[in-house]
Amino acid sequence: MQEKTVTTDVLDIAYREYGAPDGWPCIMGHGFPYDVNAYAEAAPVVAEAGARVLVPWLRGYGPTRFRSAGTLRSGEQAALGADLLAFMDALGIARAVVGGYDWGGRAACVVAALYPERVIGLVSGNSYNIQNIARAMEPASPPQEAALWYQYLFHNERGRRALERNRRGFARQLWAMWSPTWKFDDATFEKSAMSFDNPDFVDVVIHSYRHRYALVAGDTAYAAIEAKLAGQPPIRVPTIAIDGDSDGVNPGTISHARKFEAAFERRVFTDAGHNLPQERPAEWARAVIDVHELATRSR
Repeated sequence: MQEKTVTTDVLDIAYREYGAPDGWPCIMGHGFPYDVNAYAEAAPVVAEAGARVLVPWLRGYGPTRFRSAGTLRSGEQAALGADLLAFMDALGIARAVVGGYDWGGRAACVVAALYPERVIGLVSGNSYNIQNIARAMEPASPPQEAALWYQYLFHNERGRRALERNRRGFARQLWAMWSPTWKFDDATFEKSAMSFDNPDFVDVVIHSYRHRYALVAGDTAYAAIEAKLAGQPPIRVPTIAIDGDSDGVNPGTISHARKFEAAFERRVFTDAGHNLPQERPAEWARAVIDVHELATRSR
C-alpha cells in the first residue's frame, strides 16, 4: 500500500493505492463519518485479484485539501461525483470499477448514472444512493425520522458548534448507532478519527446536510450536474448493491431495483451495519471482484 496525492482543479486529493499499477482500475469511496481505513482489509484482497485499488479521502477528510480558500466547502452530491470524475481524469483512468457506501457510494452512483461510459461496474452500499432533493421534505416513518436526528441538528448553528467542539464524540456515537453488531475498539476508531481533524471537515459536513434538504444553495460550479440528478436518472452499468441487515440508519433498499437497467444483484450482509467494507471486508471484496467479472462477461 502506498499513500499518494493527485491534483485536480479544485482539490489536492490524497489516496491510498493497492496492487500493481497495470491492474484493472478500481476506486472505492468512504462515507461520513469514516475514512479510507474502511478499506484497509478489503482493498488488499481485491488487489490480489488483479486490481489497482485506489481509495481517496473525500473532500473535507484526512490529507485531502482545497486548493483555493475561495472555493465553497460544498458537501453536495454533485460535488462528490465531480470529485470522483476529476480524480479519474487526473490519473488518466478512462474506465473503472467504482463503489462505496454512504457519501462515497453516492459519488460512485452519480458517476455511474451520468457518465456510464467511464464505469466498468458499480458496487453500491445502500443501492441507489442519489438524493431526491425535490422530495426531501416528505416525511419518513417515525423510526426513520428518529434515526436522522443528527441531520436535523446540523441544520442549525447549535449543531455546527456541537460538531466543531466534539467531532470524535459525534462520530463515535454514529458508529455505535449505525453498526450495533460491530465491536470496534478504540484503536480502530482513532485511525479514522484523525481524518476528522481536516480544517474543512465541519464546513463540508454541515453544507452536505443542509443542501440535501434544500436549505442552502449549492456550488454554482456543479449546478448542471445537480440539475441532471434532479431527474433521478437510472443506472445502466452492471451493479451489485449491498445492505447490512443491522444498519441503524438505512432501513434497506429492496425497492431500488427498478432504478438499475443493466445486470443487477442485491446482497444482504448478515449481522452487518452501515460501514459495510470495514465490517465485512471479505464479503465486500468478493462483491467487487464479482462485479468486475460480471461486467467482463457482459461486454
